[in-house]
Amino acid sequence: MDPRMRHRILAAICLTTGLALPSASGAGESPVVVELFTSQGCSSCPPADALLKSFAGRRDILPLALHVDYWDYIGWKDTFGDPAHAERQRAYARHAGARMIYTPQIIVGGMEHIVGVKPGVLEKAIRMEAAAPDLVSLSLRPAGDKVEISARALGPIPDGTIVQLVRVRPSQTVDIGRGENAGRTFTYSHIVTDWTRIGLWNGEAPFTRKISAPGKDETVVIVQEPGPGRILAAAVLR
Repeated sequence: MDPRMRHRILAAICLTTGLALPSASGAGESPVVVELFTSQGCSSCPPADALLKSFAGRRDILPLALHVDYWDYIGWKDTFGDPAHAERQRAYARHAGARMIYTPQIIVGGMEHIVGVKPGVLEKAIRMEAAAPDLVSLSLRPAGDKVEISARALGPIPDGTIVQLVRVRPSQTVDIGRGENAGRTFTYSHIVTDWTRIGLWNGEAPFTRKISAPGKDETVVIVQEPGPGRILAAAVLR
């Protein structure tokens, strides 16, 4: 059985029965990554943006807002929009066998796809993902003007596992001039400003790398199965 599926089944059993989940590394040590695909030009997105903002300060969750560009044609160019974010969303859909993408749409742990604003469904998905055993131990530390990444596999991981650097702006206020939200002002949070692949990894030896991360935006590293698939670990430089 695929290790990813085994972990998900075990997590579901433990959540249902209340049993403790055994793991050499412990469950839930890595924050659960919650990716929101959103747009400033989408009238259905503000409640989802507010939901993501509500996760601020929770160390068990890593919220990320990826603003897409495919709503720009309505008349308002999203100030954070990036074609790469839309392509990431399409890649998730292809990997899951889905034919459509939506805004707002949330991906939990690289696995659970949630369309719209469904707090109860989202919280259940977060709990299930948090209960799964960690397969990667990941740490970040400052090293002069660089960031040192250290990752160690705690179990088998797929060849081609992706190590990614993500830069995140905590918040920014925007006055919307046109489009479906014209005339409104929003303070967006957890805004992804850059997403860069650092390297590929098979887990046989520890992954270590020093990288430059200039600027004031937060530094995040995400280790993810190819696909893109399940997120195996995430860490924030604090």
